[in-house]
Amino acid sequence: MITIAWDIDDVLNDLMRCWFWEKWLPDHQECRKSYEDLKENPPHRILGVSLNEYLQSLDEYRLSERYGKIKPVKEVLDWFSSYGKRFRHIALTAVPITASPISAQWVIKNFGMWIRTFHFVPSKRSLEDIPEYDKDKGDFLKWFGRVDILIDDNPENIKSAAQSGIKGLLIPKPWNTENRSPLEVLNTLL
Repeated sequence: MITIAWDIDDVLNDLMRCWFWEKWLPDHQECRKSYEDLKENPPHRILGVSLNEYLQSLDEYRLSERYGKIKPVKEVLDWFSSYGKRFRHIALTAVPITASPISAQWVIKNFGMWIRTFHFVPSKRSLEDIPEYDKDKGDFLKWFGRVDILIDDNPENIKSAAQSGIKGLLIPKPWNTENRSPLEVLNTLL
């Protein structure tokens, strides 16, 4: 059975869109950017702030009750409902260690029928000193050795996985070049 590794934020859910509308814009009413303007991830340069200011805002959102209320991407959830049982699934995300329990809970709550394991490569934060086992998702996948396909929104993660011989599928977002819909991308698995 083919095993798929799923990124969580901006693949299974719309974290960046929700954070931008529910946290960034209310906290920065002078901001004249739209979600579609976020052509880079992280978008700190586009927003005119430091990387630390962006990460602090995003982490505050992740650690708030709002993160747990984010709805799954409808097209992705519908795909799982129709075809999820044809594959094995794992979650693989890059998230700060402090937010990993919340992220895991969100996945199990919304996709636990199909996704049975949660893995993360800790996103670095300035005040954390934790062991680095993997520099990125590609390193993790190489070590793990059981994944056939990575589904992610970050082209760098797709490239890193490819170096380990793992096929990658890119989910469309303003910061990447994929122009098919999420459903069109996922249907290539069938």
